[in-house]
Amino acid sequence: MSGHHRACRLALVLVFVCGRALAQEGEPAKDNPSVPRFPGMTMESGVETDFDGFEFQTSSDGTATRAEGKSWTFTYALKEGARHASPLEIVRNYANQFKARAGKVVYQAPDATEATMMMPLGSGERWLHLTINNGGEQVMMTIIETAAMVQKVEFSADEMAEQVASTGKVILHGILFDTAKSDIKPESAPVLDEVAAMMKKNLDARFRIEGHTDNVGAKAANLTLSRGRAASVKAALTSRGVDGARLTSDGLGDSRSVADNATEDGRRQNRRVELVKQ
Repeated sequence: MSGHHRACRLALVLVFVCGRALAQEGEPAKDNPSVPRFPGMTMESGVETDFDGFEFQTSSDGTATRAEGKSWTFTYALKEGARHASPLEIVRNYANQFKARAGKVVYQAPDATEATMMMPLGSGERWLHLTINNGGEQVMMTIIETAAMVQKVEFSADEMAEQVASTGKVILHGILFDTAKSDIKPESAPVLDEVAAMMKKNLDARFRIEGHTDNVGAKAANLTLSRGRAASVKAALTSRGVDGARLTSDGLGDSRSVADNATEDGRRQNRRVELVKQ
């Protein structure tokens, strides 16, 4: 390889690895800050969301792994007159970037028109799926940085009051705890704020706070855990100005499941706090 060609190839790699999320004029979105576009591409479409999910293909038989978290989806097209890279070159560049950060290629089609990659990212993972069309003229990219959804608002104070009036209780899934712990996660604050606001608008109402778990683990441990979580919710509400005399707390462990514990979604529904009017 001549010195000129080596210099050109080095320049290409440097541009790719050092790319940043810059909003280019006339384009719909910014690039992902850590996974830039391949050089010579322009963005046709781009969407960034705080929370979404995607089924990432992990083998040739169609097996997939679902990842959820912060999401980016992009479609890039080759600029007119830009150098035409092959699907293999495009995939290999992204693979090298991921491998340099302790990542790996999870799946790659034989013709390199599709690939899935994963790398560690803090306490989670970054997943990347590539679909390459027309011999490298179009690159479709999906990125998920795994994380639990940040609960913003489950019900407003007025909606909670309406539910209490119609059903006698409110079921809350947005009060979150670490696994096997009764400490409330900070992201639960918006839900707790709305509960406190509801109680301050309805000063005559009294509630029993019930903690519920899924069936993972021993029943006795789940019962103790649910009682601790209910007590934590009571403490959080009193710290927000709710009279503690209006509240009692109890835990029922996994004795009142509302969904199938055989699935993750079912277990998520069973892990809940209920406010029951007294």
